[in-house]
This record gives sequence, structure tokens and C-alpha cells, in this order.
Amino acid sequence: MALDASTFQQPYPLAPRGDDADVLHGVTVPDPYRALEAEDDPGTQTWSKAQRMLFDEHRAGWPARAAFADRLTRLLEAGSVGTPVWRGDRAFHTRRLPGQEHAVLLTTDPGGAERTLVDPIALDPSGATTLDAWQPSKEGDLLAYQVSEGGTEESVLRVLDVATGEVVDGPIDRARYSPVAWLPGGEAFYYVRRLPKDAVPAGEDQFHRRVYLHRLGADPADDVEIFGDGMEKTNYYGVSVSRDGRWLVVTAAAGTAPRNDVWLAELGGADPAAPQLRPVIVGQDAKTALHVGRDGRLYVWTDLGAPRGRLAVTDPTTPEPEHWRDLLPEDPEAVLEGYALLDGDELDAPVLLAARTRHAISEVTAHALATGEALHTLELPGIGSVGGLSERPEGGHEAWLGYTDHTVPVRILRYDARTRTVSTWADAPGAVDVPAVRSEQVTYRSKDGTEVRMVIVSPAGAARQPRPAVLYGYGGFNIALTPAYSASILAWVEAGGVWAVANLRGGSEEGEQWHRAGMREHKQNVFDDFAAAAEYLVAEGWTTSEQLAIYGGSNGGLLVGAALTQRPELYRAVVCSAPLLDMVRYEKFGLGESWNDEYGTAADPVELGWLLGYSPYHHVRDGVEYPSVLFTVFDGDSRVDTLHARKMAAALQAATSGDPATRPILLRAEANVGHGARAVSRTVDLSADQLGFVAAQLGLEPR
Repeated sequence: MALDASTFQQPYPLAPRGDDADVLHGVTVPDPYRALEAEDDPGTQTWSKAQRMLFDEHRAGWPARAAFADRLTRLLEAGSVGTPVWRGDRAFHTRRLPGQEHAVLLTTDPGGAERTLVDPIALDPSGATTLDAWQPSKEGDLLAYQVSEGGTEESVLRVLDVATGEVVDGPIDRARYSPVAWLPGGEAFYYVRRLPKDAVPAGEDQFHRRVYLHRLGADPADDVEIFGDGMEKTNYYGVSVSRDGRWLVVTAAAGTAPRNDVWLAELGGADPAAPQLRPVIVGQDAKTALHVGRDGRLYVWTDLGAPRGRLAVTDPTTPEPEHWRDLLPEDPEAVLEGYALLDGDELDAPVLLAARTRHAISEVTAHALATGEALHTLELPGIGSVGGLSERPEGGHEAWLGYTDHTVPVRILRYDARTRTVSTWADAPGAVDVPAVRSEQVTYRSKDGTEVRMVIVSPAGAARQPRPAVLYGYGGFNIALTPAYSASILAWVEAGGVWAVANLRGGSEEGEQWHRAGMREHKQNVFDDFAAAAEYLVAEGWTTSEQLAIYGGSNGGLLVGAALTQRPELYRAVVCSAPLLDMVRYEKFGLGESWNDEYGTAADPVELGWLLGYSPYHHVRDGVEYPSVLFTVFDGDSRVDTLHARKMAAALQAATSGDPATRPILLRAEANVGHGARAVSRTVDLSADQLGFVAAQLGLEPR
């Protein structure tokens, strides 16, 4: 269908609408905007161009956008700093200085001199190249790193010489989501790579990963495949090699399923290209991670029989579950997130650090490594989040961890087990004027009576009264929403608004049972939790429905898509970013087939019923006054296809009875950027658009 400028005589650009439908298990599922799935189709391109013009037209009328852009820029001047990774006396860490578009990977030499190893802007001044992952060799003289160019999210693996900065190996393509496990000496490493496109069925080139052994300087085409043949095409693999090079661990998980299988091989004097992998835990409904310590014990983090996680130990020669002995049993109210082993000779007795989240708030405790006996709790700067807990792999008395909360940019803390003290190793490098805000955690009840927690951030010292409010949620994939420094939250609250974050079922805030209570046939619980959060904010006087916006991205985009179709009267505005919305056809695009353990599959008649029960695209109804909606999508997104937002935008534009001038349905498409990492200037531009849109809808004017 051809469109031109005359299209704007209509309230919205006319979308190509057809009679397409799928008949699945005897059920007819209409899909009127299927033509918009083809991004390169001339009709789709013309429609998309008209949507860009409509978006630009509305954005010009958002008075708060410029003020938000300025404030976001200044709040992001805090920069960032990453937890150090040590190899002997050499440290590797990331840092972003004020004014830098991306964090830079640095190394600090044993003498204290600091050098840049990888700078994404030096590689690509446009800012479209991102540093995805990095791993130094066991000796610290080599570095494997992965970058994606042009917002493609397709990692390419290279190796550089740390002393000279020279690239000495690579590029190795098809290495997205690949761990790197170096063998001692730096002559070889294990890694994960997808099969070539011409070696897999059409449309499956995003899958079919294998574990390989790569010898430095060899042609990647000659790398030896050691694992993965004949297994699930959607499998993700993990690989690690113990510090002494004796033990190889391989893990496999089908897509994002909340379970994995684990194998262990003793390398010893064996050929690393032919490891004899021994099953440790296979076919169990649990997640497990193994680590061989310097003391020779096998440390086992698992949620087998412990939904909130436990740490067990055994001998690596007897790694099976029947030999595990709990070192840190499950805490009935806290989720075990990570641990560190401090076993340096300078300590009277080795120490174990354990990082947990208790109702989404982090805590770190010290224990006797031999027995797990509790020693003391580390003093943290506030009520916030801890991540990146690490220690010296050669042994020592120190550990490093990242800390952040709603007003503190990430800082790196150092723990000294000799003195039991915590000090600051590095602060975020930029000085910022952080507004005074108040954070409080509340508990409310969902539709079925389940208690759910939510953090509300509001202007400090201000009386409670109905204010323009944003409710944010995610509720999926075992991901927790914990307190963190956010320029968007601070800018919004400083302008006089309220920002609430709900810890919905589907996340990991209360362990794996909490996750499973919000996945598959239980997915509606997530949407009920979210609606109950909105009702709580209104009932408790924080806001009104006419002053309430909801915001979510990716799986959170599905969340707000379901929310706006199920309870359109409860919200005034919606920001729906990189969303899943057609839950009948989601598996056919991007990485969708990797997620069917989370959502279910339309190939099964029962599971199709789950999906159709809430699929936002299939629940748009004619004549309903829907909230105003801003869809934001990214053309380089290889996880969630942009077709979801196109089809949903077209459906809502055709169905809503709301005034297009005051309750618009808008689509913002951005090129050369993917689902995740982006340059700071792009972050500011996107966030300013989102906040500017919501402020215009809710009547908030930055002070």
C-alpha cells in the first residue's frame, strides 16, 4: 500500500491490513497486520517513514524534553567504574570518564602504571561499536575480548598482547554469548561459537552453538569441536578451567530454561582437544555451577532442593549430587547470588564471603571457609545492590565488589579479611549534583493475596500527595530489580514526580519459586502483580490513574503491553520498549525460540491457550480508549524483532477511541543500535524522548 504526505489527513498513517490468520490446533488466530512483519517491504517502509514523521511532529511539542536531556547528561557525567579482575599484581577493569561515550577497558601494571587496552570509540568514532565481553589469560599477559560493530550485537573475538596492545589473534566471528576459558600458558582456550550459516537449516543461524578448543594463531576453521553435537539447537554453553588447569567444566542450558546440565573433565596430562567429560548433574530441574578452589575442593552453587540457592562442597573426583555437603545451607528469606574464597597464607584461617539479596536488598556476610560458620556481616554504604564479587585467583586476603543505590553511582569496595574492614577502592570518576530523594520499600497484596514488594522513590521532604508517577516492572527470566543509580529516576523525581519499581513474580527477588510463579502457565500472575502495584499507588495517595504512566522494556515491554490491554483505564501513558507483543508468533523471530521454556510454545495446544490468554496484540479491542503509548525499537535488535511494536502500534492506532492529539500512539525507531549496550549520547536521546513523552502526558514540568 503506497502512502504519501496526504496520509496525515487521517488521524494515523494507514497500515496495510489483511485477512491473514493462523489455524493452530483447530483455533483460528487472526493476524491482520502481518504485512508489517517484513521490514524491507516497500509498504512497511512507507508506513514506517510516516510513523517517524508523526513521532517527530509530536516530539516537537514536548516542552520538558530539552530540560530532561540536559539533566540526564549531567547526571550521567558520574561516569562508571568496574570491579577489578586480578592476575597476580596486574588489574583489569573498566571505567567511563565524564564525557566519554563508552566505558574503556584498562589495565594497571604491577608498578601502578595505567594503560588503555580496548576503547570502543577509538575502534569506531561513531559510537556504534560496543565492548561485549573480555577475559584475561591466567597469567594476565593476553586478553581475549569481544566487540560488536554497528549495533549488530554480533560479537567478534580477538586476542591482544597486554604488554604491547597488539592484536595477536582473531578475528573469530559467530562468537556472540561466548565465554572464554584459558588453559595455563596462554597457548589455547575453550570458547563457544555458532555453526556457519550454510551448515544449518534456513532461519536457524542464530542457534546451533558448539564448544571448541582454539590454539592461538590457528585458523578458527581448524578449531576442534569438543562438545554440543547432537544436542538442543537452542543450547547455551558455559566453559571454565580451574586455576591450575586440571579441571574443565562444561554446562548446557536449553535457551533460557531455569535448569542446566553440568559435566566435569580432569585434563591432567590428557589431550585438551579430547576431554573425557563426566556427567555431574544431567536431566535435573535445577541450576548448578561448579568451581574448583585452590584448596582442591569442588564448590557447588545450586538451587537443587533449595530455590533460594545453597553452596555445597565435595571432592572433584566424586562430583555427583549424592556426595555434596552443604557449606552454606539455603537461607529461607534470602537469595544466594555469589561467593568469594579468601585463602591467602597471610590469613589465620581462610574466609568465605557470601553475597545475598534479602527482599531485593543486598547483604554480604563472612564465614569460615572450612565449615561455613558465620563470622560477621560486612558494612555497606547503604541499602542498595552489590555485584561483581571477586578475589585474587592466586589466593589472598582481599575481595572487591561493586555497590550502588538510588543516589550512589557504582563504586568499588575492597574488603580486607585480616581487619574485617570495608573501604572504597574506586569511586565513579565524575562529580555530580545528585538531587535529594527518599526511597522506601512497601509491601502490597496481589490479586491472589500474594505479598509483593515495591520500592517508591519520591522527592525528599515533600508531603505525600498525588503526583505524576512512573511504575516500572520486568517480571521474568529470573531477573531481580534491585536499587541502582539511574539518571532517569533521579531526573524524574527531581522534577517533582514519583518513580516506583515493583518486584513482580517472574523475577529472582525471592528465589526460583518466585520466578516460576510468574512463568509459563503462571504468567498472568505477573500482570496481576503489576496492576495491584498501580492500584496501591492510587489508593495510598501517591498518584491517580490520570497521573500514572507505566514503563517496561523487552520482557517488560510484554508486561506493559499486557497491562494496557487488560486494564486500559488504570494508566494514562505507556512507554513500551523493545517489546514482545505477538506471543503466538514470537518463536519465529530473533531469539524467540530460546524463550519458550519461559513462556510456552504455540506448537502445543495447551500452551497456545496460555499465550492467547494474554498476548497483547491479540487483545486489542475496537472502541476502547487506550492510554497514550510510545513504542521504542532498535533496528539492530537481534533478540526481539521490531515487528512486534509495528504490528501492535498499527492495531492500537486503528482501534483506540482516544483523541490522537492528546492520547497518541507513537512509534520511535532507532537505527544502528541493538537491544542492549549503547553510547551515552544515545542513552540520553532515548531517555529524554521517553521522559519528555510521559511528562507531556502527565503534566509534569521540570523545576
